[in-house]
Amino acid sequence: MADFKDLLVWQKSIKFAKLIYMLTEAFPSKEVFGLTVQLRRAAISVSSNIAEGQARHSNADFKHFLHIARGSSAEIESQLILAVELGYITKAQQLEACESLHEIQKMLNGLISSLKTQSGKK
Repeated sequence: MADFKDLLVWQKSIKFAKLIYMLTEAFPSKEVFGLTVQLRRAAISVSSNIAEGQARHSNADFKHFLHIARGSSAEIESQLILAVELGYITKAQQLEACESLHEIQKMLNGLISSLKTQSGKK
């Protein structure tokens, strides 16, 4: 299997984490230990879990870490909705971020399905 850096889903998740960092830059300072850090950690978690899972060199381990990455992506989506509700980002910013996030989620789902097929479990 290729290096994790060769995986398009990992590359997109790195770009997405950068987007989250840029969005949260404008959050109020009172959120530095709240929503800001939660969003950033969840965004970092997506690419980190893809990398860690791929480095395990086991389809079962890789699938496990891809499921964790997918869970982190759902966490991000929920937190982005809250950020709009609190007035920290606009609805347009949330929709743009979620569009990228949904693409990553689809790629994660596809990779998970592919690994299930490779291991003979449908």
